[in-house]
Amino acid sequence: MKTLLTLLFAITSTALFAADGKVSVAGLNFAVPSGWTSIPPTSPMRAATLQVSVEGTEKPLEAVFYYFGGGQGGDTKANIDRWLGQFASPPQSKTEELDANGKKVTLVTATGTYNDGAMFGPKTPREGYTLLGAIVPGNDAPVFIKLTGPQAAVGKIADAFKALIKSPY
Repeated sequence: MKTLLTLLFAITSTALFAADGKVSVAGLNFAVPSGWTSIPPTSPMRAATLQVSVEGTEKPLEAVFYYFGGGQGGDTKANIDRWLGQFASPPQSKTEELDANGKKVTLVTATGTYNDGAMFGPKTPREGYTLLGAIVPGNDAPVFIKLTGPQAAVGKIADAFKALIKSPY
């Protein structure tokens, strides 16, 4: 129980909701793209959540920020493999490295049939979905940012997502 409370404190103490056009996670300040809004995280695993409404979608897309505490979260390859493993079969994917104010940010783009659902719960296959996943180096551990949605909708906001993940200072 003490370990769980420590983890929950570490997660909740490292995230601040968007204010003045930024969201802070684990000591990194991310510039919130125009039209995106911060909402309260829906679970203790989420450090922050941004929503954006995209024409042609029933509900807003969410960019979810994860931070697991110093030295936690796994390495880049393990996280990329985990994200790609969330598809029903190997997706079309590409991985690229972007410069974020002198830091190397890894961006994964994957498209295919995405198995949507909670980590340990039932999954709903979503054909034609795209996942954008970013691994941003933090002061003591990476910040992970993940967004999924219909391919066309994600394509409309992909540049804003890239600007978001390249913005921390």
